[in-house]
Amino acid sequence: MRSSDDSGIRLAAVDAFTTTPLTGNGAGVVLLEQPADEHWMQHLAAELNQSETAFLWVDGPTWRLRWFTPSCEVQLCGHATLAAAVALQHWGKLAAGHTSSFRTRSGSLPVTLLGPGEASVELPGGELVIRQQEDWMSRAAGVDPLRCWTSELGYGVLLLPPAASLESLDPDHSGWAAGAEVGWVVMQAGSGAIDYRLRFFAPGLGLREDPVTGSAHALVAPWWCRELGQASVHGWQPSHRPGGLWATPQTSGMIRLQGSAVVLWDGRLLQQPVCTTPESWRRCSND
Repeated sequence: MRSSDDSGIRLAAVDAFTTTPLTGNGAGVVLLEQPADEHWMQHLAAELNQSETAFLWVDGPTWRLRWFTPSCEVQLCGHATLAAAVALQHWGKLAAGHTSSFRTRSGSLPVTLLGPGEASVELPGGELVIRQQEDWMSRAAGVDPLRCWTSELGYGVLLLPPAASLESLDPDHSGWAAGAEVGWVVMQAGSGAIDYRLRFFAPGLGLREDPVTGSAHALVAPWWCRELGQASVHGWQPSHRPGGLWATPQTSGMIRLQGSAVVLWDGRLLQQPVCTTPESWRRCSND
């Protein structure tokens, strides 16, 4: 499972949906020669301690891609997909103007490199389903929401009134556990060049707050396009590591997210993936 130059496994840290280092959403990107043991991938994701780590390897004419938070594997991750595309460009594996496909547990995701550090990814959007409001939602969000939805992605969505301060929102994180959803999108209308803003809290995924969440934008962007009568919308996520993107619903039902990413560091993992389970530890100990 060494990289092609046989000097270690290539990996990088990439800040996605931003042009400024140390903002946006950080992702680890690991380039493999072949599939790795999922226990090892989970341990490495915990060691890197990014919100998600993307693991990539070539599979025929396409790339395979899996995402892990420090605590679990996830079905979909937009920012780590963008980070993976920009890392491949940095390593000379993909060229600007080239469209490739990442095969994932959420299907095949088209990725296009648009220029240095800029790419678009297409993610499934999903449907917003009206959800009954409950008292705990106001306590968790710190304000009474205007509307509430759930989704097949497992995300709940709350729409806040324009007068609410999304940036200063200090939610009751324990309150989110009252719902069956794994994460909550808290959003409101934007102003000026920003069409809408959101924050994303995901205790069910082991994330207190995710800085810039591609899958959340892909979920709510079609609603904002309909609400505003626009073909594309500019979303902003005012977290402690802010960032933004453009979202455009496609006729295929996918949502095209366009944004920038910055490679923060590039290195090699010298230790090979061994002894990741009790069984493999016993085998290694007996060698």
